[in-house]
Amino acid sequence: MTRAPTPAPPAIAIVGGTGPQGRGLSLRWAIAGLAVSIGSRDAGRAETVANELGHGVRGASNADCVANADVVVITVPWEGHDETLRDLEPRLRGKLVIDSVNPLGFDKQGPYALNVEAGSAAQRAAELLPDSTVTAAFHHVSALSLADVTTQDLDLDVLVLGDSRDAIETVISLVGLLPGMRGVYGGRLRNAHQVEALTANLIAINRRYKTHAGIRVTSL
Repeated sequence: MTRAPTPAPPAIAIVGGTGPQGRGLSLRWAIAGLAVSIGSRDAGRAETVANELGHGVRGASNADCVANADVVVITVPWEGHDETLRDLEPRLRGKLVIDSVNPLGFDKQGPYALNVEAGSAAQRAAELLPDSTVTAAFHHVSALSLADVTTQDLDLDVLVLGDSRDAIETVISLVGLLPGMRGVYGGRLRNAHQVEALTANLIAINRRYKTHAGIRVTSL
C-alpha cells in the first residue's frame, strides 16, 4: 500500500517579529525546523534581526513577510494593532492568523488591562480580517525564556482560542514544537479578553517575585 505523503510543515510569518516575543518565537520555531520569516515596517531592520537569529530565519517587510506564509502570528504593540492589520488585510485573506497581542496599560501602580470595544484584541482582529481565520494564543509566554536557548523546558501551557476546530488543532501542534510547552483549548474567540487581561497579573507576579511565570492547567 502506498502511504500518503506527510504534509509539509506550515511556513510561519511573524508580524512585528523584531520585538522580543517575535524574536523568541522565531528562533524556537526555526530551531524546530520550520520555515520562519519575521516582518517589520522597516525591511532592513527585519533582515538585520533575522541575520542575528540565524537558523534560516528570513527578514522582510511585513507585507513581503506574510505573502508566502501559511500561518501568520501578530506580535505588534497594541497601539499599532489596527493600523497593521488594515494594511495587511488583502495579503492575509485565506490565511490562519494567530493574534498574541495584549492590550495593556501601565502606570505607577503597575500593569492593567485596557478596555477594547470589540471585546479583545483577537476579536478586533477578526473584525478587521473577515476573510482570515483568526485565533488567539501565546499571550503568557516569556520572551526572555524563549530567547534563552539553554532553557530546554519552557514549562508552561498556552491557551489557544478560536472558532475553527481545524485552526485550533494547527495552533496546538505549533505550540507542541516548542520545548516543554503544551497547547490547551481555551474556548471560543469571544473568551479572549480574560486571557489577554491575565497577562497584567503575570507581569505583576514577575516583577514582585523576579521570575518568568507562566501558567499550567491541571488535571489534563
